[in-house]
Amino acid sequence: MKRILVSLVVCVAATLTAGQPAHAATLSMRGADVSTLQRALDLGAKYYDASGNQRDPLDILQGAGVNYARLRIWNNPISDYNNKTKVLQQARAIKAKGLKLMVDFHYSDTWADPGKQYKPAAWSSHTISQLQTDVYTYTYDVCTSLKAQGTTPDSVQIGNEINTGMLWNDGKVTNNDFTNLSLLLKAGYNATKACNAGTQVIIHTALAENLSSARWFYDGIRAKGVSWDITALSYYCMWHGTLSNLSTVISDMRSRYGKDVIIAETAYPFTSGNADSTRNVVTSGCTGHGLTWQGQGAEFAAVQSTARNAGAIGVFYWEPTWYAVPGNGWDPANITSSGNEWDNMAVFNWTGHINPNVRWTP
Repeated sequence: MKRILVSLVVCVAATLTAGQPAHAATLSMRGADVSTLQRALDLGAKYYDASGNQRDPLDILQGAGVNYARLRIWNNPISDYNNKTKVLQQARAIKAKGLKLMVDFHYSDTWADPGKQYKPAAWSSHTISQLQTDVYTYTYDVCTSLKAQGTTPDSVQIGNEINTGMLWNDGKVTNNDFTNLSLLLKAGYNATKACNAGTQVIIHTALAENLSSARWFYDGIRAKGVSWDITALSYYCMWHGTLSNLSTVISDMRSRYGKDVIIAETAYPFTSGNADSTRNVVTSGCTGHGLTWQGQGAEFAAVQSTARNAGAIGVFYWEPTWYAVPGNGWDPANITSSGNEWDNMAVFNWTGHINPNVRWTP
C-alpha cells in the first residue's frame, strides 16, 4: 500500500508540473550586460577589485558571482561599436573566461526600447515580407559567425524591450494585431535554431510593472504561434513598481506560458551625483534603499531574492562596467562627445573601483 501511495503522489506531482519549468532553487543565469566595456578598455579605462587591485573587469565580475555576459548588437552604428565585428571580438574575450554569452539583437543602428524601435537604415524601405528575410538572414549570419570562431551564443534575444513590437512601423502591434510582429519573431527564432539548436531564444519586454500588459503581449504572440524558450523582463524599481508586484508577474509568466523567466535588466544608483556634464537618467532611489554603495548592493540583493523566490532562473545587471570614461558616450552617432547618463548606476565608481556590496548569488 505504501509503495502504491508513493507512486500515486509522484504521478500527481508530475501531472501538476507538466508543461512548466521546475521551480528554481537557484539563479543559474547570473549576468552582466557589458556592451560598453570594449570601448572603455580601448580608451584605457582601468578597473579595480574590492581590494584595490587593478584587474581584468571580467575577472572582477566573475569574482562577484557573474557567470553570464550579455552583449547588444546594432546593425550598422556610426560609432563602429556594438556592431558585428566588435561583438565577435568581445565574444572571444567573454568565452575565454568561461562565461556564457547572450546576444541582444536590437535590429537597429541605435538604441531600441519601448519608446523607439527604429529600422536600420539598410532596411528602411523594406516591407514586412522583406523584413522577415532581413531578420532571418542577419540573425543567422551573426550566430553562425560566432559559432565559426568557437563562441556560439548560449542565448539570443530577438529584439530588445519590444513592448509594442519592433522594426516600426511594419512590426509594430496596432489594434491588438500581432501578425507582423509574430512573423519577425518566428524568423529570428528559426534562424537561431538553424544556426544552433541548443541556443535559447529569449523574448524580452519591459512590462514587469503591469501583469495585464505582460499577459496581453505574451498571449498575443503565443496566439500567433510564436515559439520561444525564455521569457525576459526588465525591472528597474523607479519605473516598474514594487518587488511584490514583480514577484506576482514573474510567477504568472512562469506558470502561464510554461517557460523559464529571467530579469534581463536591472540596476540601481549608488549616488545622486553626476561624474560628467551629461545629466544622468536616474537621480533618485526607491524601495527604502539609500543612494550609497550599501543601498545599491541591498537593492540588487532584493531583486535577486524576489526573482529567485518567484521561480526565475536569472538576473542580469545592466551595464555595471559603464563608469564615466571620456569618449565612451551614450550616443552611437556621437560616442566621443555625448557623455555618460549611467555613471551613477554602474557597480564600478568614478575611479573604476567595484562596489564590494554588489554580489550575484545563486
